[in-house]
Amino acid sequence: MSELTKLRVISYLAPSWFGFYEAIVGYVGRILGVETQLQASQYDPLQDPIILTNQLDLAFICGLPLVRYNQVAKNQLQPIVAPVLDAPRYQNHPVYFTDVIVNANSHLYSFADLAGKTLCYNDLGSNSGYNLLRHRLLEGQHPKNFFGKTIASGFHQRSIRWVVDGLADCAGIDSVVLEQELRDFPELSEHLRVVEVIGPCPIPPLVAAPHLDKSVIGQIQTALLQPDAELQTAMTKFGVKGFAAVDLPDYEAIATIYNTAIQAGYEVIGN
Repeated sequence: MSELTKLRVISYLAPSWFGFYEAIVGYVGRILGVETQLQASQYDPLQDPIILTNQLDLAFICGLPLVRYNQVAKNQLQPIVAPVLDAPRYQNHPVYFTDVIVNANSHLYSFADLAGKTLCYNDLGSNSGYNLLRHRLLEGQHPKNFFGKTIASGFHQRSIRWVVDGLADCAGIDSVVLEQELRDFPELSEHLRVVEVIGPCPIPPLVAAPHLDKSVIGQIQTALLQPDAELQTAMTKFGVKGFAAVDLPDYEAIATIYNTAIQAGYEVIGN
């Protein structure tokens, strides 16, 4: 392998945390002494030519596309670390939840109340926005057409606004994204109510491409487990307590949830 001079990094996650990913990549670049390039992908990770042709070095990616990609790819993406959130609900583990939200002015107070209502989700490949909702339907023995209508918003922040604006009755939101939105726009708390919490589930990790040297991956992992003051400042801003080392087996639960839903005929929910 030639000497590493540049790290190409892609984020497939919510844009509200892009500043945090910039801080992580900047720190890694300082530690390795290399140039870094971070960009937000406009593609579904399972359809992105950059990831499919192995043209990236690192990626911030949801656990569901990670396990789905690794089920079919010969060269697998390798999880390195995942954030541990500071809020007590996370109990010092690299996990997150799906918070099912409704408009605070509605008469919806429980998951059962959502029968026949309009669900908005970010995209079909999302673990928090779609996969865990399917899991909740299966767990509760609800039919796959439990929701009267389902509509795609494209990303979590838009789903939140659609519920606030009455364009949808409910949405499953990544708890990390929801908490960040409430930090950035505290007035939203007056318009939203959480009626169900699904999880916990393994939180989206930072992953390495298969061509990246193992020694480099080890350096990155060690560095992020011992963040410097600059990165710690960004961590505090985004409610991150620290990082935890993670590996592929940590994400097997997501694959199980996904495969169980498909086998039960819940590939698509709603109408």
